[in-house]
Amino acid sequence: MAAHRKPKQRSLSGHTARTAATLALASAATATAFEGTGHAEPKLSPAEVKAKVDALYHQAEAATEKYNGAKEKADKADKALDGLRDEAARKEDRLNSAREGLGSYAAAQYRTGGLDPSVQLALSSDPEQFLDRATLADRAGSRQAAAVTRVQEELRGIDQLRGEADDRLADLKSRQAELKRHKKTVTKKLSEARRLLSELTGDQRADVTDELAGGGSARDSSGASRADARATPAGTSKAPNSRASAAVSYAYKALGSPYVWGATGPSAFDCSGLTQAAYRSAGVALPRTTYSQIDAGRRVSRSELRPGDLVFFYSGISHVGLYVGGGQMIHAPNPSAPVRLAPIDQMPFAGATRVA
Repeated sequence: MAAHRKPKQRSLSGHTARTAATLALASAATATAFEGTGHAEPKLSPAEVKAKVDALYHQAEAATEKYNGAKEKADKADKALDGLRDEAARKEDRLNSAREGLGSYAAAQYRTGGLDPSVQLALSSDPEQFLDRATLADRAGSRQAAAVTRVQEELRGIDQLRGEADDRLADLKSRQAELKRHKKTVTKKLSEARRLLSELTGDQRADVTDELAGGGSARDSSGASRADARATPAGTSKAPNSRASAAVSYAYKALGSPYVWGATGPSAFDCSGLTQAAYRSAGVALPRTTYSQIDAGRRVSRSELRPGDLVFFYSGISHVGLYVGGGQMIHAPNPSAPVRLAPIDQMPFAGATRVA
């Protein structure tokens, strides 16, 4: 029987228990350390952060221009829809008036229409007067026939307007959905850029954001104040006309204004919003987006640039500035910097347009 008896399991105690516990803790710590090492992201250098944020800003700006274009089209669709609704309401009023007139005529016909005209003539105390009235009634019938035709035309017009309004509404909803997609893209890119910048020290962040803005500040290249810059614009060439000169003056006054995507002034701007506002102040209506503004005037070469010309950058025409002379422009760079003076050679040059 003793041979079949199970051996007793010894409990860990004393030195043995302490040793086991130590080994278990060491094993857990080692596993945690390895796990942490496997998931930890390497810390980016300021240069790497700058490169990533620069790319994110460029992507956000491209999405911003698409957002601006979609918003411009959505606004037009909304305005057109309102116009169609107003026109339909006017036609409805005319239709109701015509219907009321026909209703009165129909009621009168019902009251008198049971007698044959020859019987009415026989019973009339004044046959000559009856004949005169019959002629008037015939004319009235012609007018009512014309009224019926007008009602039918109004009904067809209203049906057509309703069809057009349905199409405009569908277009508007499509534009609004497109706006949401672009807004989501912009917000995501800018949030990621802010996260990356927040991981730098204060001094590192200041250096990186200054580099992202192309160096300098809301001052001219010689360190002059905004007031001095407006009094003595960069460069020596003159604007080709008074409208271009007025646009340049507006841009100088906007120096230091914050960059806000989708903004067109007067207190904040994105890149195409600044150029649009500058020329709006000069009485010139520019389209809203960079890729539309480049076709808003006569193309000029880089060697032909004069103050007031629009200068465009990147292959996708996703950034624009206002040339002010001396190889410099005023532009709204990105969320890291306000409206400022900068050299036009800090970004890939894509073309230029003379608006006025």
